[in-house]
Amino acid sequence: MQAEYKLSLPPLTEANADMIAADRMRAAQAGFGFVPNMYGVMANSPGLLDTYVHGYERFRALSGFTPAEQEVVLLAVSRENGCTYCVAAHSFIADKMSGVADAVTNAIRDGRPIPDARLAALHDFTRAMVTKRGLPGKTDVSAFLAAGYSERQILEVVLAIAVKTLSNYANHLFHTPVDAMFAGRTWTD
Repeated sequence: MQAEYKLSLPPLTEANADMIAADRMRAAQAGFGFVPNMYGVMANSPGLLDTYVHGYERFRALSGFTPAEQEVVLLAVSRENGCTYCVAAHSFIADKMSGVADAVTNAIRDGRPIPDARLAALHDFTRAMVTKRGLPGKTDVSAFLAAGYSERQILEVVLAIAVKTLSNYANHLFHTPVDAMFAGRTWTD
């Protein structure tokens, strides 16, 4: 999904970005082996990029979710927000780094039922949090808790939604092109 209005700000590089954004871009280059297109456009607002990266790192390190569960949450938010860039990127990460079964990733991408009950409960709760604007019903929470998740992890889902909303909305506004590395998992809303 792309915004009707496309921001005309050019993608930045480490060479022409603010010091904070340049630091984040250097770290991405060191960690990923490249600077994602999303970082280049988000660097136009150093606070946006820094907040995104900081929150994303905290979600990854402190959420209590496994890497596969993290991808389910991040994919659910990105799909619900219609972010073609983030769905492609997180599909690639799910496939290559987080150990998510293809059947699970593809079900999320295609809006089909997830063949793993626990991951389905996580997905459904995350989706409910996004669509209901953080106002889940008792049945939404009960199903999440019954699947073995905790109340604290409700807050971790809130963190993931906040982080992905930053990137999803920026990508909508910039019409961010999917990086070549993620192109095999391109997705359209």
